[in-house]
Amino acid sequence: MGRVTTYIGRRASNRVKITTTLPDEPLRALLSASLFEWVIENLCKNAIDAMDGEGHIHIMARSEAYCIALEVSDTGKGIPSKHFSTVFTPGFTTKQRGWGLGLSLARRIVEEYHHGRIFVKQSELGKGTTFRIELPLYDGENTPSDEQNG
Repeated sequence: MGRVTTYIGRRASNRVKITTTLPDEPLRALLSASLFEWVIENLCKNAIDAMDGEGHIHIMARSEAYCIALEVSDTGKGIPSKHFSTVFTPGFTTKQRGWGLGLSLARRIVEEYHHGRIFVKQSELGKGTTFRIELPLYDGENTPSDEQNG
């Protein structure tokens, strides 16, 4: 997580504050670090765009009873509730520039590659948005599938 926040922090304006709430103990999930970092980076870049380059991004991660939960919250424009699921559709964009592929690819990486889920947890117009990612817990005994190794 540190690499992503450092990378985004260097590329964002000094008017964007990035904070994290992480547990003291490492979280254990089977994942491809580079792919998962890309997902978080994409969420942060979208947040910066939604905040017009000024605001606060908070990244929280914790272990819950059934999953590893990660939330990325921003103080951006917000997403109308009718778009909570369509933001993940390929081609959906609210930006003047862009292909509308970032969130659809993020969903594919989280769901198909990491067997988790990603969704809009909450959003309020003019206040901001929280995306939530849930990943299966790693118990130390299960092994990655060939798909995850490939």
